[in-house]
This record gives sequence, C-alpha cells and structure tokens, in this order.
Amino acid sequence: MGHEFAGRIGRDWRESEPWWPPEPTAPAGAPNVVMVVLDDVGFAQLGCYGSDIETPVIDALASEGVRLANFHTTSLCSPTRVCLLSGRNHHRSAMGRVADLAVGFPGYWGKPPRENGFLSEILRENGYATYAVGKWHLTPEDETNMAASRATWPLARGFDRWYGFHGGETHQFVPALYHDNHSVRPPASAHDGYHLSEDLLDHALTFLGDLRAVDAERPFFLYLAFGACHSPHQPPAHWREHYRGRFDAGWDEWRQSTFERQVASGLVAPTTKLSERPSWVRPWDELDEGQRRVAARFMEAYAGFLSHADQQVGRLLDFLEHLGERDNTIVVVVSDNGASAEGGSEGSINDVRLTNLDPAGDAEMLARIDEIGGPLTHNNYPWGWTMAGNTPFRRWKREVHEGGVADPCIVVWPDGGLAANQIRHQFTHAIDVVATVLELGNLRTPTAIDGVTQSALDGTSFAYLLGEHGAAAPERHETQYFEMFGSRAIYHRGWKAVTFHPVGPLYDDQDPNASFDDDVWELYRVSEDIAETRDLAREYPDVLSSLIDLWWAQAEANQVLPLDNRVLWALTHPKPDRRRPRERFRYFPGGAQVPESVAVNVRNRSHALIVRVEVDEGGCDGVLLALGSALGGWSLHVLNGRLRYVHNLYGAQRHVIESRERLAAGQHVLEYEFLKDEGLGGEGILRCDGEEVGRGRVARFTPSGFNGVGAGLTCGYEWGPAVGTGYEAPFEFAGTILSALVETRGPVVRDPLAELEAILSEQ
Repeated sequence: MGHEFAGRIGRDWRESEPWWPPEPTAPAGAPNVVMVVLDDVGFAQLGCYGSDIETPVIDALASEGVRLANFHTTSLCSPTRVCLLSGRNHHRSAMGRVADLAVGFPGYWGKPPRENGFLSEILRENGYATYAVGKWHLTPEDETNMAASRATWPLARGFDRWYGFHGGETHQFVPALYHDNHSVRPPASAHDGYHLSEDLLDHALTFLGDLRAVDAERPFFLYLAFGACHSPHQPPAHWREHYRGRFDAGWDEWRQSTFERQVASGLVAPTTKLSERPSWVRPWDELDEGQRRVAARFMEAYAGFLSHADQQVGRLLDFLEHLGERDNTIVVVVSDNGASAEGGSEGSINDVRLTNLDPAGDAEMLARIDEIGGPLTHNNYPWGWTMAGNTPFRRWKREVHEGGVADPCIVVWPDGGLAANQIRHQFTHAIDVVATVLELGNLRTPTAIDGVTQSALDGTSFAYLLGEHGAAAPERHETQYFEMFGSRAIYHRGWKAVTFHPVGPLYDDQDPNASFDDDVWELYRVSEDIAETRDLAREYPDVLSSLIDLWWAQAEANQVLPLDNRVLWALTHPKPDRRRPRERFRYFPGGAQVPESVAVNVRNRSHALIVRVEVDEGGCDGVLLALGSALGGWSLHVLNGRLRYVHNLYGAQRHVIESRERLAAGQHVLEYEFLKDEGLGGEGILRCDGEEVGRGRVARFTPSGFNGVGAGLTCGYEWGPAVGTGYEAPFEFAGTILSALVETRGPVVRDPLAELEAILSEQ
C-alpha cells in the first residue's frame, strides 16, 4: 500500500506487534466544498449579475459572499470543466476543445493526464469524501459506452460516487444516465413529473445522507454540474408558464435594462459602454409578429429552466442547514462559458436538424410553438437572446471575446471570514479555483497521487480577494492566454489582445479557410473598457505586437499548437477505431443503450434489421430494435400484433411501414430491409419468415446524426420519448427475442459530412 510496515513480526502473534497504515484524515474543522457548475449561462443571466430572471437562491448566496465581476473561462464546456477540476490550463490537460472533438495532438487528446490531478483526487488525499453529480463531459465520446475503459470516468478521477451523464447535453425528461460505472434508465417518466435537475439533487442529497449515516465528521466535496442551461431548454411545464409574456419586449430592450442594472449595482463601472449590437443580430422591431412570439417563447423556456435549477440549489442549501453544516461549507457557483449561439439566427426546435442541413423555418416553429420547452423539442434560443445574455460584452460561447469567456462566479463561506455582498473586479480565471479552495481550507497539495508525480498548478489563488479589504488588493493573476478553434486572445496586466477566427462561414463576410496569419488582432485596455468597445490596435502597435508575441510563447508552453479550426474534419476523422470492421452487429434484449457513436452506422446505406422472436398466443407488442427518440431515430417494433418500422426524420416527419397481417403465435424471423437509392432516401421492406408483409418508401433517410440527446441503440425497448406514435417508451417487447442482428449491406451512398463540408465551403 506504499507504507513500510512499522510494527513487529515475530514467529507467532505473541512475539508480534500489529500496525496499520495511516489513512488520509482531514484537518480538524476542514470545510465542506460544494462546486455548482451551470451550463451555458451568460454573464448577464443570473439575477445578481443584472438579469430579471428569477434566481433568488443564487442571488442570496451572492449577498452572503463575493461576486467576481472579472472571472473568466475557456469559452467551452469540457475545457472549462477540466480547468475547474485540475487547476491547469485546458490544453495542458489535453482538453483544447470539447471531449467529443478530440484529435491526435497532445493538447487535444481529450484525456486529462494523471499528473494533472483533479480537485477530487487532491481532496480525497486530504481525507474528504468526494461526489460528482450531473454532467461530466471529460471523457472522449468513444469511451462513454459499457464496453469502454472507465479510466477517464469520474470514479477513476477521485470521485467516490457519480450520478449523471456523459457528453455535452441530454434530454431533461428522458436523460441518458449513468450511475458510478454503468448506464441506468431514468427512475421515473415525464408523466410522473420526472425532471433531471430534480433527480440530480435527489441523488446528491442521498449521497450526503449516506455519508452522514456512517461518518458524522468527514468533510465532503460535492461537484454538482447541472444540464441547465445547455440546450435543450426543457423546464417543467409550470416553469415555462411562469414566464409567459415576460420577454415580449424583446432582446434589445432586455439588454439595455440589464446593462442599467449592472451599472447601478456596481458590477460594471459607470464609464462602461455597452457593446454594439452586431450586424448579424436583427433588431427586435424588425421581426414580424409570429417571429416575436416564437423568439419570446424560446426565452421563456430558457428562463424557466434556469429558475428551476436555482430552486434545486436551494434544496441543497436547505439540506446542509438541516445537517448543521451550511456555515462551514465553501460554496462556489460558476458557469462554464458565455451564452450559446448554437440555436442559430432564428432559434432551433431541434438542434440535430442544423447538422442535417434542414432547420425548421418560421412557419413550422410558429405552428409548434406550444411544444417549445417540452419533451418533443430540442430547443435553443436565437442569437438575439445570446447577445443579451452576455451583456455588456461582445460575441458568445466558443469565442474568446469577453462574451465567450467572461462568466459569473460567486464564492461563499460563512465560517471563513469572507466579505459579504461584495464585488471584486480583479482578473480571475477558472484555473484559479482549485488553488483558492486549497488555500481557504488550509489543505495540502500532494506531490504525488496514486504514485504519479503531480505537475504544478497553473492557477493563482484568489483567496486574497475574498476578505473585507480585497477590493483594493493588487491583482495577482496577471497573464492568461485563450484559444478556441483558432480564435485567440491574451490578457496581460489590464490589456487584452484578441482575434476571431471562424470555424465555419457563420457570416457572409468571413472566409473560414483564411490563413491564421491573416487574422486581424484587436487591442483593448480592458481594465477601463471591459466590454471591448474601443480598439486601440492602431494607437498602440508596440503593445499589440508584444502581446501577440506573448500569446505565441504561452501557446508553446501550454500545448496549444497546432492551431486548428476544422470542426468538420474532426467529425470525419475520429480517433482510429481499434475494432475490426464488420458488417454484422449483434444486440441483446434489455442491455444498456449503445451510444450512436459506437453503434452500427446505418445512415445513407442499405441495411437490414433481423430479429428472431417467439410470439405468445395472445400476441406480443413491443420494441425489437430502436435507435434514438422522438427527436430523431428509427424503431422496429410490433404494434397491435403487426410488425412496424418507423423512421423519424429529426422530429420533422415520420415514415411508417406496417405489415398487412398480425403475427401468429410461434417462432418467427422478422426483418426490415432498407434499399438505399442514389438520392436522399430508399425503399423499405418488411418480411416475416422470408415473405414480404409490407413495403414503403423512406423519402429522406437521416443523413447525419439521429438525435443529440444521447438516446442510443436499444434492443427490446426504447429509451424515449418514443420514436413513433401510438405507443409510449420504453414499450418493452412482451415476447422473447432469441437473436437481434443489424447488417450493413453496402457502402455509404452519400457522405453527409463531406456534403456538408462542401456546402459550407461554398457559402
């Protein structure tokens, strides 16, 4: 166990002296640590940061502690999370972008190295119990399945227990859940009132209760990472209704009012100038009535989602109060990046439609307005609300202007002597949180964890800011680089140099293939102009040049290079698959869902689903094989005794093929064959024991991803919400599945990602 025996061993027990290796023990009175991570919540979207969205619990925390007004992230979720947990820069932790887009360079492998120990590992070495609840997104996508290594899962990185989800997002009513090291189904249905945010808190409280039932004194670290407010913005129905009509005035007026509240509260200086609305965001008064109704409904769903999450934080604080441990708990509340622009200029009712080049238009969104925020949409608001959510800053998530990297951060510890209801304006960053927690708790930083020598932290503790006199303290985090998909920035002693490089032709006047050397750098004195409204590049060329040189030096030191903005390339060139190519895939009834990324790929190619079953005398309805959900996918099932296939084209339309006759009792071989044509679709044929029993055309087979919420391939049941109509998931097969096969019968006829890349390059 790494300890030299300190007792005495004789020939028998009479001549021997026992000894036990010491176990990590926390210092007397060590504080609990709770880190609450919100997702895609912009600088201006919490009430205590200027919003009129109701977040009373978090606002009360701000009144008890310190708000950081100059806190920064990486502009994207996985990279920020690795900074928050490791205290090192994201490229140094191999997380230069989201884990799903890992590429073959050290800064982008998507697997944080062991020498960069996580806060969970450090605190466990200090005698803490450690729990993760919620979003992880620190594991490469191909390792999020039941056949994969668990080396990058939470329990392998210092957490004793985990309940949550992999990936960037999941359905809030039917999430793709994991418990410790295995996949689990949601414990209840949306009809029963289930919601992920509440489920996460239920498990968090259970974990803490289980700890206190056995050990009344051991401090704990709880990492609580909500799905809120990443898309899909799906709050409980009553929270959507709660905000009805509250955003009808539009994003321009909301942004101005929010800015005025920020200035009045001292969050930003009175001299701050509100950044201009970008040309690609339409003024609210240019939208027609239907567009305004839809846009307002998108924001109502988002606001309800955030307020509901705030309510869950309140449940946690109430439980800590009940334990008598509220005052000796350090609570840190952060967001991982600025507000998201992934919903596009008009908003989206199903984000996977954007990747399939078929977004819903204004008419469809208006017709489906009452579905927004519910289980049948994967909704995300339009750019106007993104802009407003990052008030007073420019740009948004995934970019390194302040709108992408400036975020809320609140620190509270009643027993720690911190200032109350104070704002601090010194520069801080996500990499500083680990060092701050360790200093506040007077906890040691181990030189080695599990035999692995630890690298130095990159972060600078900001504990010095949190006392009564912190406002006047000289800034200690003086230099910080930023990079995301080729956009770069560097902060140094009040100055910031920044350049934007697109990942695609988001705007007509930008060429995504331009050389990085052609990028135009801007220069801002952000100590005086935090909103980046006055470009000083021409006035101070020497300052700009020195900052650019400093950026390159930081890039070399932190594994940032090579610069790479090729998102589509990363999607089409994943890490080499160690599995041998095959054309036949076997699945087993009742097993864990198989994530789409490692399931059989039937898109744009001929294929067959072949299931051998035994049908009872009374008939056997239920799912045989399925992939996806109501947001997109396919399902082969028996409904009312008839074999049936449904192809769900990303929630926009369903292609249904049904047998003409009911299945007789006994054993049968049931088959669905899809014959891909040279166009967008193909012919579907149902067979029972080799005889054709149904035929129909699938006009357009899903060209790219089926759904973006983690509903993978299942055998004997569906994950839900149901792919088809006339039944509800899980719709488990009532008979016996003897074998279930999927065969690919030909090459991909149309390569959707190559086609998408070609279309984007022409725009």
